[in-house]
Amino acid sequence: MTETTKVRRFGGSLGLIIPKAVADALALHEGDDLFVTSTPEGISVTPYDPEFAATMEDAQAFMRSHRNAFRELSK
Repeated sequence: MTETTKVRRFGGSLGLIIPKAVADALALHEGDDLFVTSTPEGISVTPYDPEFAATMEDAQAFMRSHRNAFRELSK
């Protein structure tokens, strides 16, 4: 899905109006946090925290590598 929006001034900041179709597709609601990341192609705007995702991947790898210890601790 591709939608067009304009950059607008809000006080001393710049902002975007997110089209309703995009907000609905991402299940966005007023007050939700969006994460803006600079990429080689431009910017990425997502409701998912990329740092949290990376942290969870690290945690899963740690738990896999210590599976036996976690199994014993759960007994």
